[in-house]
Amino acid sequence: MRKIKIAVVGLGHPHSMDTTEALLRLTDDFEVVGIAEPSPDYCHPEHVNSPRRPKLYGTLARYTVDELLAMDDLDAVAIECEEENGTKYAQMFAEKGIHIHFDKPGTHGVASFERLVETCRANGSVLHMGYMYRYNALVQRAMEMKKAGEFGDIYSVEAHMSLLYAANMASWIGKHKGGMMYYLGCHDVDLVMQFMGGAPEEVIPLNASTGQYGLDSENYGFAVLNYPSGASFVKTTCAEPLGYGRRQLVINGSKATMEIKPIEIGLGYREESGVMLKARAVINRANGATETVECEPFERYEGMLRGFASYVRGERENPYTYDYELSLFRTVMKACGC
Repeated sequence: MRKIKIAVVGLGHPHSMDTTEALLRLTDDFEVVGIAEPSPDYCHPEHVNSPRRPKLYGTLARYTVDELLAMDDLDAVAIECEEENGTKYAQMFAEKGIHIHFDKPGTHGVASFERLVETCRANGSVLHMGYMYRYNALVQRAMEMKKAGEFGDIYSVEAHMSLLYAANMASWIGKHKGGMMYYLGCHDVDLVMQFMGGAPEEVIPLNASTGQYGLDSENYGFAVLNYPSGASFVKTTCAEPLGYGRRQLVINGSKATMEIKPIEIGLGYREESGVMLKARAVINRANGATETVECEPFERYEGMLRGFASYVRGERENPYTYDYELSLFRTVMKACGC
């Protein structure tokens, strides 16, 4: 199996260290040639004082962006810099025909994202967005049910993705238009669109600030995605105690309803009692049958990156097409109120 030569651009994204560490673990799939840090003075609030960041800088060979662009044998890059500059750097590598893993959701600004999509389309390079729930075992089970017609006609989807943040992160949310809808709500929008079969007819953003820590950040995200069959919705906030454990996806169909809650449990996550938690889905069918499916804790980024590797090697076709990614981005921006 051919290893993919990949470089990392930046450690500014909230997921950057997790993604980079996962790339380093997946030695059968990737050869990580090094990192370029275009914003050395920037550090994401969650990474301040973390020993992981300097360790990664010390582990990886250091390059400039131009040096990476000049490499003849570079297959792919992981764009993990701060969000506002992500599309700029992704565009540079896309123009060289290099495959792109681009952490979600992409820079504000539909025109620049459209240009990136069209460049990747013209070059035939993979554009792989960092929506890790696409590779979640329970979400994949639900997608298999959808493809098999087990839901019947899906008429709505409800998606929650929340947590509780300290003041520095709640403040950071304010740098993005749409706040939590931009940062985490994009995952929910992706899930709604996948199960509803595409973009909604109308998006109604209802984002707000709860006043958490005396801030005016849009830390409460809510959007209605209106389809001909009815309204779906997404909700996300960083002011919800134990919100991580209540992350939920509900798929409503004429033949079955599936509730996934919590949608994932990371490795090593335990209740205060010491009991290992599991992600769980309950399927209720119109004929009265009920089924419960549990999922063991897992490392969320490895499955996502293995998928990327398989697309780059041509072993599988990326099911998330250029048109879908562009439609998703436009819908996320509408949900942010842009």
